[in-house]
Amino acid sequence: MPDDAIPSGGTGPALVPTAATLARPEGARRYLVATPAGTSPAGRPLVLVLHGAGASAQQVLGQAYPPSPLSVFLEIAARDSLVVIAPDAGKGGWSDCFASSARVARKDDVGFIAALIDHAIAHHDVDPGRVYLIGVSRGGWMAYRAAVEIPQRLAAFSVVLAGMPLPGRSPAPSMPLPALVFGCTADPLIPYHGGKHWYAPWFIEPVRGIEDSVHAWRELAGLPDTPEVTQLQASDPRGRTSVTRFMWGSSSDGMQVGLVRIDGAGHAEPSRLKRYPRFINWLTGLQNADLEVAEAAWAFFRDKRAGAQLTA
Repeated sequence: MPDDAIPSGGTGPALVPTAATLARPEGARRYLVATPAGTSPAGRPLVLVLHGAGASAQQVLGQAYPPSPLSVFLEIAARDSLVVIAPDAGKGGWSDCFASSARVARKDDVGFIAALIDHAIAHHDVDPGRVYLIGVSRGGWMAYRAAVEIPQRLAAFSVVLAGMPLPGRSPAPSMPLPALVFGCTADPLIPYHGGKHWYAPWFIEPVRGIEDSVHAWRELAGLPDTPEVTQLQASDPRGRTSVTRFMWGSSSDGMQVGLVRIDGAGHAEPSRLKRYPRFINWLTGLQNADLEVAEAAWAFFRDKRAGAQLTA
């Protein structure tokens, strides 16, 4: 086993993230980075992982309770030699796609993400054409903003449990980008069909439905109306949740937009390996176990390169 890997209790060894800071106009910003040993003259892929509201870089990479299913990216990194970076939103959370211009002027998190990409290219042998972004919940809103503002820096992005802002609320995407969106139909926080739950906190705004959000990216990419549909084998003997994958675009190294619809599940990333405790399920709803969210996202990302998705 390499020195930079540890047993994960999952499918294999996992890289160990280390804490770092990056100077930004608003002050030093914290992040975690996990990098394979040695050098890679050909360049490594980079996956940036954005945590949700009330969480942290430590939580999303499994270093704080409860460990997120997205921490499985550390196992993928050890296996497939990629760099993983988890920025920390810091005080006040992300300046996401709902943030005012005044808030962005004080703390520009897209600028932070872009600076982390530059730093990783300069110091961690990252291939500039293989940069991928994934965010969960409010981190998903942050991923939408980055995909709209710096699409040329990304080869693909993924959003878990978050719909886009309503039309007119924030800038619309103008450059096609491969996108994979995970949505749960019984999400008690961010409604699958859009709008806002009557009991949602004051800081949560109405959103587009998950399918409408996917449609925005598919339409921009000019992909065909009819997707390839795959029903995953259900793991729950009681049949409470199920997963259907819809994929527009047939080439794994070309332009694709995908939807992973998780029927019956709540505001929890699907995972077999990283299960949330029961008291969290009482608040967020059921957690599906038919797929591993990080593995599904990596399978979508793996063959895609920035600037290469010119055709479906």
